[in-house]
Amino acid sequence: MQRKPLSYTLATLGLLVFLFLAFLVKFNPEALNGFDRTIQTAVRGDLPQTLTTFFTMVTVVGNTSTQAVIAIIAVIFLAYRKHKQEVIFLAGNSLLAAFCIITIKNIFQRPRPSILHLVQADGYSFPSGHSMGTMLIIGSIIVILCGKVKQKGWRCLIAVALAALIFCVGLSRIYVGVHYPSDVLAGFSLGFGLLNVTNVIYQNRIYKS
Repeated sequence: MQRKPLSYTLATLGLLVFLFLAFLVKFNPEALNGFDRTIQTAVRGDLPQTLTTFFTMVTVVGNTSTQAVIAIIAVIFLAYRKHKQEVIFLAGNSLLAAFCIITIKNIFQRPRPSILHLVQADGYSFPSGHSMGTMLIIGSIIVILCGKVKQKGWRCLIAVALAALIFCVGLSRIYVGVHYPSDVLAGFSLGFGLLNVTNVIYQNRIYKS
């Protein structure tokens, strides 16, 4: 319960960053050109084959089908172990991610970058669904595992490894050319904000059960 003030602060920060980016995308997208172009150039470079192979593999982790499989397997495992609150937390965040991605993309309808795409991508660009979905689903798994694993060293290792995976998925969307950096930042920010909101609810339910 001591984590509640921190979760509120992190949730507010994430949601404010998303709202700021959403405002610019809707009313003044040109203001993001310099930010997006600078990061795109730095991340993509001359598209070396090693990085292309790595990022085209990593980006699959954020695909809707992959995220669905990860969420379903995790929910089944948690249900088998009779972790009811964890099932609700993970399943709820997975559905929340799907709802927000579909709804927000259709509100903003931002076209994808007009640069070389290294993978097939349909639909709109803002926010990055891969980034947001991975943040909410893998982020939920981090929260759950860190609450269940007793050894501090293992908790840190799990958190760092899965956080690195989340980051790499977002970075891959810039590298393969299907999202602007601002799309990825918006996806991460919204997912992080919502994750902290739902984490407060989850912790309250755990405390009461």
